[in-house]
Amino acid sequence: MKIAILSRNPNLYSTRRLVEAGRELGHEVDVIDTMHCYMDITSSSPSVRYDGRPLPKYDAVIPRIGASVTFYGTAVVRQFEMMGTYSINESVAISRSRDKLRSLQLMSRKGLGLPKTGFAHHPDKIGDLLKNVGGAPVVIKLLEGTQGIGVVLAESNKTAESIIEAFMGLKANILVQEYIKEAGGADIRCLVVGGKVVAAMKRQGAEGEFRSNLHRGGTATLVKLSPEERKTAIDAAKVMGLNMCGVDILRSNNGPLIMEVNSSPGLEGIESATKKDVAKMIIQYLEKASVTGTTKTKGKG
Repeated sequence: MKIAILSRNPNLYSTRRLVEAGRELGHEVDVIDTMHCYMDITSSSPSVRYDGRPLPKYDAVIPRIGASVTFYGTAVVRQFEMMGTYSINESVAISRSRDKLRSLQLMSRKGLGLPKTGFAHHPDKIGDLLKNVGGAPVVIKLLEGTQGIGVVLAESNKTAESIIEAFMGLKANILVQEYIKEAGGADIRCLVVGGKVVAAMKRQGAEGEFRSNLHRGGTATLVKLSPEERKTAIDAAKVMGLNMCGVDILRSNNGPLIMEVNSSPGLEGIESATKKDVAKMIIQYLEKASVTGTTKTKGKG
């Protein structure tokens, strides 16, 4: 197969591992900087141009698109789809997962476990907003935040009101969620590939830190999932329409609660914690899924 990995940095651990795994399995793998691609939109023969020439025909593409370049990145993925290239995650599914509010609405509609969540625009509704999620302590999240940035824990209603007013004054879109105290600053990252959880790790926040992100000093360890947790992760990926993703789950007194679904999950932490060759599993899934005629990615939507 001829595989393209859309990544802005070929030296990133996840990109490097996917290249290594693909080549070890006998495939031709190219790394393409998403933001340096440009497209002929109106041509009867869609193409993606790069470095002054049209890119060759690829059998499959693996999008590693950062949150800050979602709009342009998904446009590039759409163009590959129009050219008949199989994308491990469809452009529409990536866009869907990047919209935290839309993601929660879709999962809620399907009855998946979620923390109590509120969303509002006008400051005069803050009191009722806090009441509906159970009152302080609450977690306040920027919709566009990533890697724990823009996530704040408010210990009291007064503090929460001040933070929300400040965010709203900046015209920022925010979510307010109940704080799951029993989770103890830890969450479970499940790596789903092709409708199966292929690896899972527990991420524990640093001392005094309620966010468990590894980028913020958290630690990762191997974890055994319950059948309910495994099913929750698989169902979340299915609702989002993602063939490969990371599903972050909190262990609560009411069962597993989904925090987020990540369409471009990092591989370093989970490969280190589980000692599994996740990159190889992703390429092996591509080998089966990208057979001609099995893709539904036609650039629609």
